[in-house]
Amino acid sequence: MKAIRIHQVGGPEQMKLEEVETPRPAPGQVLVKIAASGVNFIDVYFRTGLYPAPTPFTPGMEAAGTVEAVGEGVTEFGVGDRVAYAMTRGSYAEYALVPAHSLVKVPDGLELETAAAAMLQGMTAHYLSHSTFPLNSEHTALIHAAAGGTGALLTQMAKMRGARVIATVGSASKAARARQAGADEVILYNEQDFEAETRRLTNGRGVDVVYDSVGASTFLKSLNCLRPRGMMVTFGNASGPVPAIEPLLLSSKGSLFLTRPTLTNYCASRDELLWRAGDVLSWVASGALKLEIYQTYELADAPQAHRDLEGRVSSGKLLLRIG
Repeated sequence: MKAIRIHQVGGPEQMKLEEVETPRPAPGQVLVKIAASGVNFIDVYFRTGLYPAPTPFTPGMEAAGTVEAVGEGVTEFGVGDRVAYAMTRGSYAEYALVPAHSLVKVPDGLELETAAAAMLQGMTAHYLSHSTFPLNSEHTALIHAAAGGTGALLTQMAKMRGARVIATVGSASKAARARQAGADEVILYNEQDFEAETRRLTNGRGVDVVYDSVGASTFLKSLNCLRPRGMMVTFGNASGPVPAIEPLLLSSKGSLFLTRPTLTNYCASRDELLWRAGDVLSWVASGALKLEIYQTYELADAPQAHRDLEGRVSSGKLLLRIG
């Protein structure tokens, strides 16, 4: 089978398309014939070595496809089932081994490419809005990168839950996308000071929660956007890792809460995975949640997909078409 392999961490050029042996499922595993794989910043973090992984490895943390074979003890899935998953590395390939407990079935009528695009970012937006800081109609949220794949989904889910959304974006075209997702206010961070604007838009009070996937360049100013006892949710490093801080800083800025969540911890049980994935896939299938696939690449073009993602030229999801 063909797969992208990384033998040495570094830039996009370290991703090589190679021929490797098709694996066989062990007990509890499912061999999935990949139709499409999502491209996400977590793939960049593994490629650069920010998140360590033994080399060589195949990147990619989400996909959808059909069951090719099942290992001993697998009863929930059978050959030919349409399935999707996230948070199992190795999806930049024609086939991938996935633990059966990490798979979900794709609803009838939902295309596999769409399911692949929805899983990781959709479930991330779900846990952020439903669990990390459960939003309601009394809350105001500041969402950075609101025109991106996760940001646009998070904005929509925040509005589903009745919250007011202040969004930050980098261009007028991305501002239009954030408004389409439901943002009540949009700040162009290249033209406006998002801290000052957020304070102005909340009459000096600050927001209840900041959802920040950008990282280093926005983190410290985002703390200043929070009300006393507000929550800072940092869940990405698009501009680099967040600097170390002293806990007293949180005290001095109003007894703030700070968390760095991950999807793995918010899908810790099978029931939790089925809840989040079930909501996301059913909402996408019904049209209640709008998902934009910005661009689809062939597997061999994975390096270009990473360049486009890191260059922040996209608004919406990037996919690799494989099967």
